[in-house]
Amino acid sequence: MPLTATRITADTATVTVASQTGEVTDWSRRYFGPWWNATTAKAPGGDRIAEDGSGLVLADVDTDRMEDIHTLVRDYGFTETDYANARTLVSRQDGITYAVQPDERLAYHADRRHLVIVGEHSEPVAVAAARLARELVRAQLLADGWTVLHASAAVKDGRTVLTLGDKGAGKTTTALLLARQGWGLLANDRVFARPDADGSVKVLPWPSAAAIGLGLLDATDLYDQVRERVLAGEQLHPTQHPSVTEALRDGRRAPMWKPSGKELKPQFFPDQLPTWLGLTLATEATAAGLLFPTVTATANPVLLDDDRALTESDVFTRTTEDRYPDIFQLTPAATPAAAELVDQLGHLPRRSLLLGHDTDANTALLAKTADDITAG
Repeated sequence: MPLTATRITADTATVTVASQTGEVTDWSRRYFGPWWNATTAKAPGGDRIAEDGSGLVLADVDTDRMEDIHTLVRDYGFTETDYANARTLVSRQDGITYAVQPDERLAYHADRRHLVIVGEHSEPVAVAAARLARELVRAQLLADGWTVLHASAAVKDGRTVLTLGDKGAGKTTTALLLARQGWGLLANDRVFARPDADGSVKVLPWPSAAAIGLGLLDATDLYDQVRERVLAGEQLHPTQHPSVTEALRDGRRAPMWKPSGKELKPQFFPDQLPTWLGLTLATEATAAGLLFPTVTATANPVLLDDDRALTESDVFTRTTEDRYPDIFQLTPAATPAAAELVDQLGHLPRRSLLLGHDTDANTALLAKTADDITAG
C-alpha cells in the first residue's frame, strides 16, 4: 500500500507523520492543522532520519511487528512507568528505545528523531502518532530556546494574556470566557514561550484536546449545541470518559467526578473548538501580561491585592512533566534555563483575580482586566 504523509511545522520545528493507513495521517492533519501548519505532504523515501534534523513518525497497523517489539522488551528486560496515562514497559539497547503499552496494544521503536509506532487498531495508532509527533516538535523547539509553561492564553491584536495557576485555578475558564468575547484562543493549558533579545516574549500554542467541564459548557450556553452534535453521531476526542458521552446523550449538565476527585470533562479535538463552539484559534502572539485567577463558588469576581508572580514552578521541566515523561529520550540534554524567561515575563503587568460561578460577572471582570493589560 502507498504511504500517505502529513507534515507539521511550528516555528523552526518540522515533523512528518507517514503511514500506509490514511486514517493515521488524516488524524494528525486534523489535530495540528488549526494551531500548527499541518498539511498533506509527499511521503518520505525509505525510513531514514532527515538530514535537516526534522522528525519522522512511521505509524501503522501491524500486529506482527508489535509482537516482535513486545518480545524484544521481554528479552532485554524493562522498567515500568506511566506514559500518557497508560502502563508502559520500556527497554533500551544500543541507543534504541523499545516500549510497549500492553493494555492499548501499542508498541514503539525510537531511534533519535525517528519513531516507529505499530498497533492492533488504527485509532490508537493514530492517537499515539499525533502524540509522538507533538513530542518531536517539542524536542526541536526546546533545542531552539523555547520553554513549556503551564498556562492558557487568549490573544487580541497579536498580544496575549497568559493565565497561570495550579490545576483547578481557572486557566481554561479564563481562556474560554475571553474567547467567547472575540479573543483568539491560543492554548487552554500549556504554551511554548521564548524570550527575545528585545525584551519581548513570543508565545506559540501547544495543541491538545481541550477539556471543558459540563457545568462550564452549560454556563456559557454551549451545552445544547454540543449535545446536538453528540446526538447526531459526531464524536468527541477518544480520551473522553464514556460516562461523559452518556451524560451528554441524557442531557445531564451537572459536573461529574472520579472517586479521586478529578472532574470528568468533555474532550474536544482542536478543530472542534471553532466548528462546534464557534471560537477563533490564534497561532502565535507576543506576551502582554499575566493573570492569576482563583475560583471560589460563592465569590463575587474582584481584583485582588496580591502580588503573585511567575515562578519556575509554572514551568514544565524534566522533573515536573507529569503526563509525558521523556521515555523516548527526545528532550535535548541542554534546555534553556527558565530564569531568563521568568525574569522577562516578570516585567509585564500582572493581575490576581478572584472568580466565582457567575459567568457574566466573571466575563465582565476578565474582559476589562485583559483589555487594560493588552492596551498598555
